Amino acid sequence: MAKPNYSFAKRQRDLAKEQKKEEKLQRKKATAEEEASALNPEAEGEVAADDSDAVDNQAPQA
Repeated sequence: MAKPNYSFAKRQRDLAKEQKKEEKLQRKKATAEEEASALNPEAEGEVAADDSDAVDNQAPQA
């Protein structure tokens, strides 16, 4: 009978745990973004406008 490869099994468990952790982080991030947009729906448009102005201001200085 073949001997079990415990290090492989442990590595697989660690990878699964890491993937689960990443998925949880993504869910939390999406939930936070939804709540922020629900509280201030105009803020999303303002941020985009602010970013474009910043890019325009940086170009002439360089």
